[in-house]
Order: sequence, then structure tokens, then C-alpha cells
Amino acid sequence: MKRLLIFSTLLIFTFGCDDELDDISLPAYTIEGKWVIDGGVPEGNTMYLYEDGVRYTYYCVEGDCQSLYDSFQAADGNHIPGTNPYTFEDDVLTVDLHFDNELITPIRFECNGGEVYFETPGYSLFRLSSGCN
Repeated sequence: MKRLLIFSTLLIFTFGCDDELDDISLPAYTIEGKWVIDGGVPEGNTMYLYEDGVRYTYYCVEGDCQSLYDSFQAADGNHIPGTNPYTFEDDVLTVDLHFDNELITPIRFECNGGEVYFETPGYSLFRLSSGCN
């Protein structure tokens, strides 16, 4: 009788929970897009645009940074010279910073995908115009 009870309990835990977990799906967020460093616009003066495996960096030192950032497009010539190749797989972002330097960090999306937290350096980027700052 004791064996039957243990066996039944194991069956419930083995098969009973899987059906419920299969119905739960997490949103798939992407790093692709325009991101500003913490502080947002206008306080933040740096924007990163991630597109098709290339990270572009833009700076704004005066004026309406939000309008400027909204108008910038990948490879439009307004970014600082040079770009950084990147990959994003299994919630790990790898950015080639050149000269044998890489940023490799697990990232976590928050605020419905409007904030991305970089675990290794310990800072966040905010998706441009997401309202998550």
C-alpha cells in the first residue's frame, strides 16, 4: 500500500504539472530597436540602435534629443564612426567592442519589453519612446 501511494504521488508530480506549464508562454522580446542609456531622453546623451546584427551609437549634446533620436536610422551616417557587431541568443547579448574586447552579458527584459537590464555591468537601457524610465 505504501509503495502504491508513493508511486501515485510520483505520477501526479511527473504528469500533472506538465500540461499546465505547456499553456504558459513568455513574450519573446527583441534587442532590435533604439535604446537610450539610463536617465532617458533628454538626460541621457547616448542612444544605441540595434539592427540586423549591428549596433550603431549616436550622441546628442544639445537640442531636442528625442526628435533627433526619432529621426535617426541605421547606417544613416549620423552615428559615431564605426559599428559593433552583436548576437543575441538564449537571453545572452554579445557585442564585439573590437580590439579583443567583448561585452557578454545575460539580459533581462522588464516593463513589457521597454527596459533591458544588463546583468554583468549592472545597468539598464530603455527602449526609445517606451515610457519605461
